[in-house]
Amino acid sequence: MASTLALFLTSAGTGLLAGGASCAAVQGGLLAGAVGRRTAPHTPRRARGATTRQQATEPLAPVGAFLAGKLLSHTLLGTLLGVFGAALQPSPRTRAVLLIAAALVMLLFALDLMGVKAVARLVPRPPAAFGQLVRRKSKSGAKLAPALLGFATVLIPCGVTLSVELVAITSGSAVAGAAVMAGFVLGTAPLFAVLGYVFRQAGQAFSGRLGIVTGLVVLAVALWTAVSGLQAGGWYTTVDTTTPAAAAEPQPGRSAKPNMPALQGPVTIDAAGKQTIVLTVTDFYEPTGFTARAGAPTTLILRGKDSGGCARAFTIPELGVQEIAKRDGDTRIDLGTRKPGKLLFSCAMGMQGGAIDFKEGAA
Repeated sequence: MASTLALFLTSAGTGLLAGGASCAAVQGGLLAGAVGRRTAPHTPRRARGATTRQQATEPLAPVGAFLAGKLLSHTLLGTLLGVFGAALQPSPRTRAVLLIAAALVMLLFALDLMGVKAVARLVPRPPAAFGQLVRRKSKSGAKLAPALLGFATVLIPCGVTLSVELVAITSGSAVAGAAVMAGFVLGTAPLFAVLGYVFRQAGQAFSGRLGIVTGLVVLAVALWTAVSGLQAGGWYTTVDTTTPAAAAEPQPGRSAKPNMPALQGPVTIDAAGKQTIVLTVTDFYEPTGFTARAGAPTTLILRGKDSGGCARAFTIPELGVQEIAKRDGDTRIDLGTRKPGKLLFSCAMGMQGGAIDFKEGAA
């Protein structure tokens, strides 16, 4: 239950901080269609004026219906992804490649929103039949039309949605998968509600400017997603590994050899020459960069201390390691005997990570 709640809160935060702008860029047309229905032609002029004033002040029921439909479809999708997660679970580097691909798609959407004509043919578009359905529903006065349009957003996911779907897959359960997708949609709800109000009040008056602003936001999210993908794949880290961590205290009877790099962070070596590294997992990793001895049999211990969020989904891309750290307790990972070099680790989404720098003769 605790891990499911952590996944829910993490995906909600992702939706609030990044998903809203990205999804609005892709699904804004559906939202505009849901809230921008026309006044009936036979309505008298006075009645039309009254209707306009009423629309400006009435609760945005169409926006609520749109978001309810979106929440339902994405929760159902999350349930399915969670059920099949064990069979479909990708490796860390496969997940990283998908994140980078999602970032490239987001980049295309951002440039398209900003009016770059050269990318217009490259931007993924829904089928023509789907577009015709949307136009019919957007002109429809049926009360269920906004909800149906919201439900249809599952067919045109944005780049951030794709990355959250990967989290739902790796959750490995129907409840957790549903929680991931539901949390994400609820996180995007505030921005969708604001945009729905703008569309309702101003129609297309600000659509050009809104497209440019949204494009800039999506561009920033695309770059953030690309960096996360590179870190999730173990090809890059945002951690400054040149800054040494606090050195470990020498064990009794042992002293650091001259001209030898010292062990750093929570690294110890027993009398048999076996090396143990303790990485504390809270909402973050502590420490994130330190030195260990190359050529020694090494065990990494993930020490959960009220751990939560993305940090619990620990990966070492180079080794294909994927572990869910205990909320409170130790998870042991055999790293074998490492050669000199840096071994990068990160959370499953690549939002945080670090490196163990294995060096010859570290004492």
